Amino acid sequence: MKKYDLIRYAALVALFTVVSSAQAAGFALIEQGASGLGNAYAGAAATAEDASTIFFNPAGMTYLPDSQLAVALHAIRPSADFNNDGSHRAAATGGLLTPGGDGGDAGSWAFVPNIFYAKEINQNIRLGIGISAPFGLKTEYDKTWVGRYQAIKSELETVNINPSIAFKMNDQVSLGFGVSAMRAEAELTNAVDTGTICAAALGGCGIGATFQRRDSFAQVKGDDWGFGWNIGAIFQLTDATRFGVAYRSQVHQTLEGDVDFSNLPAAFAGVPALRAQFGDGSVKAKLTTPDSFSVSALHHIDDQWDVMGDLTWTNWSKFENLTIVRTSGALSGQNLNSVPENWDDTIRASVGTSYQYSDVLKLRAGLAYDESPVPTEFRTPRIPDSDRYWLSLGASYKLSTASSLDVGFTHIFVKDSSIDKITDTSTAALRDVVTGDYESDVNILSMQFTHNF
Repeated sequence: MKKYDLIRYAALVALFTVVSSAQAAGFALIEQGASGLGNAYAGAAATAEDASTIFFNPAGMTYLPDSQLAVALHAIRPSADFNNDGSHRAAATGGLLTPGGDGGDAGSWAFVPNIFYAKEINQNIRLGIGISAPFGLKTEYDKTWVGRYQAIKSELETVNINPSIAFKMNDQVSLGFGVSAMRAEAELTNAVDTGTICAAALGGCGIGATFQRRDSFAQVKGDDWGFGWNIGAIFQLTDATRFGVAYRSQVHQTLEGDVDFSNLPAAFAGVPALRAQFGDGSVKAKLTTPDSFSVSALHHIDDQWDVMGDLTWTNWSKFENLTIVRTSGALSGQNLNSVPENWDDTIRASVGTSYQYSDVLKLRAGLAYDESPVPTEFRTPRIPDSDRYWLSLGASYKLSTASSLDVGFTHIFVKDSSIDKITDTSTAALRDVVTGDYESDVNILSMQFTHNF
């Protein structure tokens, strides 16, 4: 292989790992209001217990008092511990083990607020608005871990503004509709194996750099607004039984921002191909959040006991790849990288119960199975996702005739997952393989204040 061919391939390998993907069950956040957390969000499209129904099913606003405000805060602590099992370079380069540690706990605390307000216009029409975060993730590893060429930090933050309207058609049927304006901000970082480029093609860059012993770093940031809608219906089958259906649309966004490289060897400045490949500049990437469809039921057994259930389908198969395109410089219009994702559609199933212990205290419990969209062969360190099981408890306490306080706690058991991921396939001589297992779990503590006006 010619010297500058090797440089070109090495640059492509390093750039391919700049951006991968994200996390949550996928990267969705179901934590919308704290009252439903105690039931593992079972029956969320039918319960209409407070103004958080604006997110799950806007038709539920017809079951609320004249005016209601619900403010919630969720403290979410995911944990993801990687156990290295021989991460290494390709056999073509001797199969040497990649230097570095296991990366520490890739999870960290996240605090997610949301607020919902609903108001009666007349006997049959309600208006409402919700501000919440329907998607999000954060994983971050030590900068020297064995998978640093694939991922160090991955973060996605969203804010969704969701005005809604509900119509009570009659005593049996209510309909609801909402529109969404969602802002997304993303940041992805990783190390770049410039030591390999120096050792293989540039004589050590004058600093004695060797394979995987001289790292640079890449950071991509971007943001955008996107728009969508949601619709729902609630059917009061009997005085004791309620059935709800709800649909939330996709949101299409084009995140625009910048790619920045740091700690590059000075020798790169003298090679035009490397100056172009590793030059800072503007980028863009298309992101489509998935649509979802929920079917829920609520049944009042008696004055004390309620039971509820939910099935939610999420269209994650739309997430086929993540492509980052340069929009400035000599390589404008060319892909910075393109990562195959090939996610699968998923089902989330949940059941729950509530017990009215006294006039002021209600107790809740729930179980859920949350299917991961990430196929094993496409799992990456950015999203070490796997199937999960929810165990939830909660309580609601009436502070007064107008106000109540909800608390909920959930522990999520995440199925252990494995990874055997190659950073790139452009040339066998420069492949890097991350191999190991993940042990993960999530704890969520939520609190909500609800006030009726």
